[in-house]
Amino acid sequence: MTRIIAPVAALVAALFIGGIWWATQGGGEKTGFAQCNATQIAGDGNQIGGPFELVNAEGETVTDQDVITEPTLIYFGYTFCPDVCPLDTARNAEAVDVLAERGMSVTPVFITVDPERDTPELVGDFAFNLHEKMIGLTGTLEQTDAASKAYRTYYKAHDKSDEFYLVDHSTFTYLVLPEHGFVEFFRRDVSAEAMADRVGCFVENV
Repeated sequence: MTRIIAPVAALVAALFIGGIWWATQGGGEKTGFAQCNATQIAGDGNQIGGPFELVNAEGETVTDQDVITEPTLIYFGYTFCPDVCPLDTARNAEAVDVLAERGMSVTPVFITVDPERDTPELVGDFAFNLHEKMIGLTGTLEQTDAASKAYRTYYKAHDKSDEFYLVDHSTFTYLVLPEHGFVEFFRRDVSAEAMADRVGCFVENV
């Protein structure tokens, strides 16, 4: 867990939260989702998120418009992550199932921050093993960096001379709607049920 709670990562996470609060506070009222915002930092998609170009499990280049065709939960991590990523993405998958039981269709997406090791096949298998609807995405270093910057995520690889190197990274999950862009984010301490409740509020008020 040291890669997540290290001082530098913690500082970046704090700055991230403060930055998006400053950039997007009041956004929920503008978009009509004020009643759904638990974090009070919802945006209209102009400050966080945006276009990206990545590679899917079949090796095909896809864009955000290809991927985000319905309410979507986006998570940035990596397949070699020993604990945090599997737990977070499993939580997201569970929330998607809860929403499905309520008649709402949501797509979970996993974007790697370790494209040098995470091939299309690896991210595809990782995603599918967590949920049959989960989309796994990788890409070049430039594509990955661009997607990460668009969502204001943080990641930094340790010494890559070690084949088992770890990657420090932020652990937020983003809710993105096709017609609205980014509308909310979830910290990793939010339960699957609570996430489903909040996502459901946005879906019902689109």
